[in-house]
Amino acid sequence: MSTPPTSDVDLFADDVVLDPYPAHAELRECGPVVHLPRNDVYALTRYDVVRDALADWESFSSASIAFNPMANEALTGTSLASDPPAHTQLRAALTENLSPRALRGLKAGIDTKADALVAELVEKGSFEAIDALARAFPLAVVADLIGFTGHVRANMLRWGQAAMQVLGPMNQRTAENFPIAGELYTWCSQVKAEDLAEGSVGRGIFEAEARGAIPPDTAGHIIHQYLGAGVDSTIAAIGNIVALFAEHPDQLALVRADPTLVPAAFNEVLRYWAPINTWGRLATKDVEVGGTVIPAGAQVAVLLGAGNRDPRHYDDPDTFLVERNPVDHLGFGYGPHGCAGQGLARLEAHAVIEALSRRVERLVAGPEVRVPGNTTRSIEALPVLEVIPA
Repeated sequence: MSTPPTSDVDLFADDVVLDPYPAHAELRECGPVVHLPRNDVYALTRYDVVRDALADWESFSSASIAFNPMANEALTGTSLASDPPAHTQLRAALTENLSPRALRGLKAGIDTKADALVAELVEKGSFEAIDALARAFPLAVVADLIGFTGHVRANMLRWGQAAMQVLGPMNQRTAENFPIAGELYTWCSQVKAEDLAEGSVGRGIFEAEARGAIPPDTAGHIIHQYLGAGVDSTIAAIGNIVALFAEHPDQLALVRADPTLVPAAFNEVLRYWAPINTWGRLATKDVEVGGTVIPAGAQVAVLLGAGNRDPRHYDDPDTFLVERNPVDHLGFGYGPHGCAGQGLARLEAHAVIEALSRRVERLVAGPEVRVPGNTTRSIEALPVLEVIPA
């Protein structure tokens, strides 16, 4: 066994988080595991090793999903940062209201909301896609689902963004967002059932706690995950849908011609532009990967975006092709910690793609604006200058 190769790539440098794909290609060619001294991590770079690590919770623990100890400490006790068997119990309460059966009851309302919003924007002829669609739609869906009201509803975007920023290393972005994430942590530690709308999923989580289905004082942690882990990444994905269809009108035309391609199109959006490119794990022991050893106690960086563009797994990976239908993409993670909210995210994204493909023949967009982010790679602003309606 040998030690992994080393690279001076900084995963959290501004230029890398804005466009990670050149760095990902460089790291994949170095090897399946690469030591990055600048981040003090061992990066998993290729599809197979990323997927295997996500499945192997005994070797790669979720006790260190963030790249700084303060965030990991704050996340202790959540299903995001726990391993089986504790994780299994906590996740069951999280997913009870996100099962296919539960989501079927939400589909008609989500489809109607998306279609009405897209129709209104098409009527305007031009709009700012991130504020008017990518943010407005999932924020409304999640707020109604969990039962958020008042100041919580008004703070969802700030809190969701901050919760993801603080997962990075202790850089300026993390430091600036800790106070905002702290507001979310504080609220989640104090929230009571009566603070949430009657009949909401949030109330249901408190009911599960009351009947002993989850440990005492964990309902707030679970609600934190709906907001912290789900909102920001879904906003990023919906913004990416608009940008990619504007950039690739031929791919939008394919979906228009064949609406059964809607799920495939979303899978390809998540593969091509993963909302989350880097996620943390902790090596619980010396782990052999690809003929090299990751030492026990090492912080591991799981490069989801690099795996999604691995030419060993996908043909022509740097081309956006909706007919590819990469059902095995890593955009939602994999294994026991695969995104618990992916069913809801799919409902929302499919509804947006269906509405756009039905109502829009062509989108003409201006240049997208991105700002560096530690965890979520998203578009900050995207002017749609002209809509050619169907």
